[in-house]
Amino acid sequence: MALETWLIKLKKTISNTLDTARSSNHKANVGVLSFEIAGLMSKLLQLWNCLSDKTIIRLRDESLSLEGVHKIVSNDESFLLGLACAEMAENIRVVAKSISRISKRCQDSDLQGFDGWFDEFANSGHDRHGWVLSSKDMEAKRKKMDKYVTITVTLYKEMEELSTIENCLRKCKEYKPSSIKEQKIVDLQTKLFWQRQEVKYLKERCLWNKSFDMVVSILVRSIFTILARLKLVFFGFEFGYPSCLPRSLSASATVHPTQNPDTFHFVSGPLKTSSKPAVSFFESNSKLLKPPSSTLGAAALALHYANLIIIMEKMIKSPQLVGVDARDDLYSMLPSSIRSCLRGRLKGIGLSSASDPVLAGEWRTAVRSILGWLSPLAHNMIKWQSERSFEHQNLFPKTNVILLFQTLFFANKEKTEAAITELLVGLNYIWRFEREMTAKALFHCTNFNGL
Repeated sequence: MALETWLIKLKKTISNTLDTARSSNHKANVGVLSFEIAGLMSKLLQLWNCLSDKTIIRLRDESLSLEGVHKIVSNDESFLLGLACAEMAENIRVVAKSISRISKRCQDSDLQGFDGWFDEFANSGHDRHGWVLSSKDMEAKRKKMDKYVTITVTLYKEMEELSTIENCLRKCKEYKPSSIKEQKIVDLQTKLFWQRQEVKYLKERCLWNKSFDMVVSILVRSIFTILARLKLVFFGFEFGYPSCLPRSLSASATVHPTQNPDTFHFVSGPLKTSSKPAVSFFESNSKLLKPPSSTLGAAALALHYANLIIIMEKMIKSPQLVGVDARDDLYSMLPSSIRSCLRGRLKGIGLSSASDPVLAGEWRTAVRSILGWLSPLAHNMIKWQSERSFEHQNLFPKTNVILLFQTLFFANKEKTEAAITELLVGLNYIWRFEREMTAKALFHCTNFNGL
């Protein structure tokens, strides 16, 4: 009897232990958070792409030489590179914050303390866990993350389709049965069965059934490597970066290649002059992103002026199609500072007849010249804002490499308003010239018909 009682207790103990183990294993899986984690992986892939040799060379050779940037943002290359670095560092910090929150669910104590280790690495470059990957390992991680993101996106779509089928089946069952509806119900049930199988299959292949330790380990190693890459590109700091990294990881390597491409020696400098990082790496970079009081970003006018410039661009391309109402709408969009400047400029040139074709041609050339350097910054501002809005509204962000210094955000307010005023004066003359030419043509046509 005592033996039976002991066996029963042992059975219950083993059963409870197994249930607890199953429960803990279940909780350790990512589950529905796989969509958020796939979004983080997508952002990491985007950041890694932004720091690729190809992108950095384009940044240095094309973006920094934009005429509009030099005219109304800054012609100081060091300052512009500082803004680019600060924005990328801020993006890394935001992703790291999300990783830190998810890492608390890990069983590995080192992963749980990710935020502390990451701050230490950012400020001192000390990688005590060896989380920074070599270029070969990072490439393997990149491919793995890209695969997980692709499958998880597919899972998301298939789960939405599953929900749609379930709702259709539920609605069909609510109505009175008929032979046609019964057949439809059977078809939906068959479709539902196969859709559930598809979802189950995708869950096995994507992040859904992976443990937090496994996915967070990928995220942690990737973001450590990305931060090390950022410091190497902009500051030349190699601490925390394995000495075996090929030279191709240096942004300047593609500008000054060595004779032997297989050597692992950095012979050219970083994009910025090397200096020791501040006490708080992310805090110092965040301060750089605060726009000075003289900029459109500080006045919260960058997006508004971007829209204004794009509207004027369309009007200047087809001034003959601009009606009085459209002209009034454009004027209503102008802030008081530009209205005041515009009134002064129009008084200076007078409002006499706009019938001089030579002057009209000169104004066309002038406004096209201004739009040539101002329009790209306005379009970049719209793209930058729409990409950020897309990120907030969607789980999986789009890839982009537009940085704030390429937009109107850091543009000098006074210089931008002066350029906009010139566009308005030119548009005013061209618009009046087109109307007068049209009126004269109609007048001559009417007289000819009369004769």
